Amino acid sequence: MRPSGLSGKLALVTGAAGGIGQAMVRLLVEEGARVVATDLDPAAIQLAPGVRAERLDVTDSAAVNALVTRIEHEEGPIDYGVSLAGILANHVVAETSDDEWRRTFAVNTDGVFHLCRALARVMQPRKSGAIVVVSSNAAGIPRHAMAAYAASKAATTMFTRCLGLELAPHGIRCNIIAPGSTLTPMQTGMWADANGAARVIAGIPEQYKTGIPLQKLATPDDIADAVAFLLSDRAGHITMADLYIDGGATLRG
Repeated sequence: MRPSGLSGKLALVTGAAGGIGQAMVRLLVEEGARVVATDLDPAAIQLAPGVRAERLDVTDSAAVNALVTRIEHEEGPIDYGVSLAGILANHVVAETSDDEWRRTFAVNTDGVFHLCRALARVMQPRKSGAIVVVSSNAAGIPRHAMAAYAASKAATTMFTRCLGLELAPHGIRCNIIAPGSTLTPMQTGMWADANGAARVIAGIPEQYKTGIPLQKLATPDDIADAVAFLLSDRAGHITMADLYIDGGATLRG
């Protein structure tokens, strides 16, 4: 098999303490990459040889800029960016507070903007790099009691595609992963009982939510594998793609 090209490269990952984040860091290390893994709680990041844990609040643009500058100086150049930091909001619109709306966008949209802008500034002069933003299939289909989350992810998806258009002439690729229901604490935290997985797979008609044709939830590794592919040389002619990984739940690719 042709090498992925990830070996020896440096990746900056946000949201690295989450379920998908942990799988992402582990896979990058397996592929031979060096990883700067960031999260609000760096102590929760699973360390391994080649992994450097850093605290990062993606809502703080100055902190993001400072970290990217420091990593470029101490470890760089940064070859890959993986934006995983995100939060869930699951209230109907009439019960969504101003603070919840703003916080959701601050993390899910502003945080992506802060990271990608900082990475674009260092990648563009050297005309190389790849960025993958993990959005959601909720960005492309209405979801009950998830307006703030879905809207934030939709904005993030279009932002990333626009960024990809700007950076393509500089040889930098920007792609989006849109997971559906994935077996992470964010997902299981929405379940009322042990039948949560079965209900999600079957569909929830009262919420106008389709089931999953593949009859299973995604695993964090499913998402990490797709991100690694889009970072790799094997995806060297792919940019501005929006790849849905939801077992067919949204009936689109």
